Amino acid sequence: MDSIKKIKVAVIDMNNGAANQGMRGIIEILGKYQQEHDVEFALEIFDLRQKGELPGMEHNLYISTGGPGSPYDGEGLEWENRFFDLLEKLHEHNLNTEQEKKYVFLICHSFQLACRKFGLGNVTERKSNAFGIFPINLTEAGEEEPYFRGLTNPFYSVDSRDWQVVEPDERAFENFGAKILALEKERPNVDLERCIMAIRFSDEILGTQFHPEADPTGMRMHLLRDDKKKSIIENHGEEKYYDMLDSLEHPERISLTQSVILPNFITKAISNTLQEV
Repeated sequence: MDSIKKIKVAVIDMNNGAANQGMRGIIEILGKYQQEHDVEFALEIFDLRQKGELPGMEHNLYISTGGPGSPYDGEGLEWENRFFDLLEKLHEHNLNTEQEKKYVFLICHSFQLACRKFGLGNVTERKSNAFGIFPINLTEAGEEEPYFRGLTNPFYSVDSRDWQVVEPDERAFENFGAKILALEKERPNVDLERCIMAIRFSDEILGTQFHPEADPTGMRMHLLRDDKKKSIIENHGEEKYYDMLDSLEHPERISLTQSVILPNFITKAISNTLQEV
């Protein structure tokens, strides 16, 4: 690999020290990609909420994770201001250069923060917690989205949230050039707006409310923890708990999503970066 340019990857850890499977999933996807393709990553992890660590502009690819708590927890705090400033700088960089674009993937908590930052929708608390493996519907834009090529419609992913992005600001979307790629599953008997599940903020910036890094192994480890099993059964019922375990046995569900979205995004980021070699 001596002749291959290293791709500088920054993973921004938004977990605030909480135990999670998301970081493991992201690192495994990057490791598998590196093994299967003729590419080498220079990976750095930045613990933002807990330690105030944040990458600069020197990276090629940025992945910002999900995390616990409210997307307003950091309002007015230094770490959030610095994160918003980084998003602004990355977006402005991409607008003002045709070379060495910066690619950004925002997951769950980070997605909600970006929607707040760019004013694309109303970030609100849900009436009840959403936790499970759910079908997600692609919009027309989502069906044409290159990063989603290979998904079914609907597709399945892990969804874990108490907050959501609703009421998209159409003018803000138009001015920003953003597109809604996916929506929450249809619930005909529930008189509530479907939340936004994925947005292409720009050609180089993509965000998902769901967890495309989730894999059956990690999810099973999570579900089999005594505290999680008890919590899910108490809040959602025993039938829901065993339905989730059963869903992990279906390769066309979260395994497919994990194999498509982030790898497609990484491929695009790498192809752009290697053009500059």
